[in-house]
Amino acid sequence: MAQMQPGDFAYFEGGIVPTEEARLSVMTHAFNYGTALFEGIRGYYNAEEENVFIFRLPEHIDRFVRNFSILCMEIPESRDRIEEICLEVAQKSALREDIYLRPICYKDQLSLGPAVFGVSSAMCCYVIKLGDYVDTSAGLDVAVSSWRRLSDNAIPTRAKTTGSYINSSLAATEAKRSGFHEAIFLREDGTVAEGSAMNLFIIQGNQLITPPPNADILVGITRNTIMQLAEEQFGMKIVERPVARTELYISDEAFFCGTGAQVAPIRSVDRRNIGDGTPGEKTKALQDYYFEVVQGKVPEYRHWCTPVFS
Repeated sequence: MAQMQPGDFAYFEGGIVPTEEARLSVMTHAFNYGTALFEGIRGYYNAEEENVFIFRLPEHIDRFVRNFSILCMEIPESRDRIEEICLEVAQKSALREDIYLRPICYKDQLSLGPAVFGVSSAMCCYVIKLGDYVDTSAGLDVAVSSWRRLSDNAIPTRAKTTGSYINSSLAATEAKRSGFHEAIFLREDGTVAEGSAMNLFIIQGNQLITPPPNADILVGITRNTIMQLAEEQFGMKIVERPVARTELYISDEAFFCGTGAQVAPIRSVDRRNIGDGTPGEKTKALQDYYFEVVQGKVPEYRHWCTPVFS
């Protein structure tokens, strides 16, 4: 489990404050009902340039703001201002290492009742030091969870709402208590959705296969990045389609991806080896290239990387 090592400053109640002063009341609507929406955004330290690059910051903030409508959220901060806030928090905290930013829009009203319409919202943002969230080298042993992925018609998984993460918590806890590193969710129809908090890919031949956006998944920004890199740089055929559970067992390779997970090879599912039980060659090649991209070392994709320090 990633340990919290926060930066010195956060954005709270309209300004940058010391992180320890960013505190909520126990009566806050979001605390009582899980009515908050967040983004997870990584920044990567480039030692040669002595700078931190925030990966695909505009895309993260665009998804963040678009999803406000799901929880009937309105805040004074504009899309551009939210990007500025993320940079200001990172700059003020002055962390020159790999970091993770979390902007949160939450129902800040001190009121009773779960309805969200007409309930005021506010925004905060903090930064922490963050290395690997899961093992990205040796390969993960994962299990198909007995818990099912939330349906979009129940609690939309395309939005990163805080309350919905109890679903992820239950699956991840079950897996780890059973001796696995991570979990894979199935949907109610029995097809594959994603990991507990990350997207899933399998490789069959030269096909990179992943469940489609309407399969109760988060439409991940890392997911979109991997598909683009795989097609443009490795000539792979991208296939978005329903995936059956047993396909996991017979695939050549498999991996998770996400802001937290990055690119994390899977070596076994339900105690069945994937391939020869080690990280696959194509997965490793994608992973290596991805880490070059996020550190701003690939000119073709440099526009995805926003420098923290001028």
